[in-house]
Amino acid sequence: MNKYKAQRELSLRERSAESSGLGGTRLFTPSGWLGALWPGRDWRLDRSALRWFARANRRRFERSLVFLILCLGLLVYLPSPPAFSAGEVREPQVAGGFYPADPQELDRMIKAFLSNVRDSPRVDEEIGAVIVPHAGYVYSGQVAAYAYKQIIDRDIDTVILLGPFHRALFEGASVWQSGTWETPLGKVEVDFELASAILKQNEKLKFIPQAHLGEHSIEVQIPFLQEVLKNFKIVPIAVSDDSPENCRLLASAILNAIQGKKVLIVVSTDMSHYHPEEKAQIMDRLVLDRLGEKNANGLFDDLAGRKGELCGSAGVLTLLEMANRMGGMELQVLKYATSGDVTGDKKAVVGYGASILYRKPTGENTDMLNPEQQKELLKVARQTIETYLATGKMPEVQTADPFLKEKRAAFVTLREHGELRGCIGSTVATEPLYLAVRNMAVESAIHDPRFMPVRKDGVKNLTIEISVLSLPQRVKSADEIIIGKHGVIVSKGGRSGLFLPKVADETGWSKEKFLSELCYQKADLSPDAWKDPSTALFVFTAQEFGEKENS
Repeated sequence: MNKYKAQRELSLRERSAESSGLGGTRLFTPSGWLGALWPGRDWRLDRSALRWFARANRRRFERSLVFLILCLGLLVYLPSPPAFSAGEVREPQVAGGFYPADPQELDRMIKAFLSNVRDSPRVDEEIGAVIVPHAGYVYSGQVAAYAYKQIIDRDIDTVILLGPFHRALFEGASVWQSGTWETPLGKVEVDFELASAILKQNEKLKFIPQAHLGEHSIEVQIPFLQEVLKNFKIVPIAVSDDSPENCRLLASAILNAIQGKKVLIVVSTDMSHYHPEEKAQIMDRLVLDRLGEKNANGLFDDLAGRKGELCGSAGVLTLLEMANRMGGMELQVLKYATSGDVTGDKKAVVGYGASILYRKPTGENTDMLNPEQQKELLKVARQTIETYLATGKMPEVQTADPFLKEKRAAFVTLREHGELRGCIGSTVATEPLYLAVRNMAVESAIHDPRFMPVRKDGVKNLTIEISVLSLPQRVKSADEIIIGKHGVIVSKGGRSGLFLPKVADETGWSKEKFLSELCYQKADLSPDAWKDPSTALFVFTAQEFGEKENS
């Protein structure tokens, strides 16, 4: 049995609903009701235990079995518990339990938590995500406030919430598509457009009403958001399958859907459950170190090996996958505590952590390739095109340079006798730089829709140029754009386009002409769309080099 299957089986047997508000673990299984009827024995679902029970308690077993059958029969005639449809109001499920049901009391409690955060300086950089606990507010609310205080009055349109469903595992994820979620502080609208865009990315993403029935992990985050943000929408996503395949699937879906949008990701998770304080801190420190490293593989291995615990592991691993693909992100742990810090009981505690994911300050691009690295990438691009056109197969390439193994976004430009012959690339760092160059070289030669595919005998006439991109940064207006230095991405209503920095130098366009042509040519928008406040503008820098200067 591999590590994932072992972890999945363990999760099904032991991970569960946190009915106490602390973050506890119990599945509603036959072992649960047997334990309630006959305490003092560990009623796990194994055949030997049931055989022992049948021999020792045959009459009691028979009476209980009859009782159970009668109860199951009654279920046929009893009404089902209320289910949700994605277009309606989801009323509070845990108000009065995990947090106060009275609006004034809830408002006072959250404001008190926020005002108590005095030892955490505000991060000025753009925050892309927070990781926060989801136990009862009296236990973990103060820890969560450390992350939420960092996003007070940030310019955020939509919050995507990733939370576990504690009662069972299921494949893919459940995306709440429309309607509103209600708390004692009011209703929050679901972002139908963004939720629909995420759902369209993969058939394993769907709306599963049961995954949101009675679940608290997402609900408890919304009152905090209502206190610190204004005029925002939400996309609640329940996810329990923390396999690498599932986390990569969900990360890809979200990244593809949020391009050009002002989005915050909220990941809901508690940490170790019901260990002595000393052991809990050792386990949780290991997990926090993995988070700081953004080490998704290492974290998965530690969780599978029971070295650490996260009930919201699927959301956390999905976030780390997203962070590594985006590049230029830092994860900072703001606060850690346990339930023992509140109750005084250190014998069996639950761990809570608050973290933020933010963009590094970019300034000038200091991650420059040296001449040898440039030559290696140009060689990869040319040999790839030659091999692909000769054999129809993508060649295997390797590099020993650690810098070229980092995930970076790149464009490959082809020219024939000085004229543009193809140019395709990516603005999102999803793979190592040397592989990005290899793949974009073939795309530019074969799949640029503006040109016929390059022929085998035409490769000798090509000149190759490569642009390695910095992380795109959103700007408030076109006034911040420096023509000749900045490449620009424009995005509006699901349409987007990009011009590299060198386009301005090659054309001699003014800033207004540059932006108008970008909107019209690349994004299929009106030429003046860049002037619309609802249009998103992003800038980036690029290190550009070609075969002429490296020959």
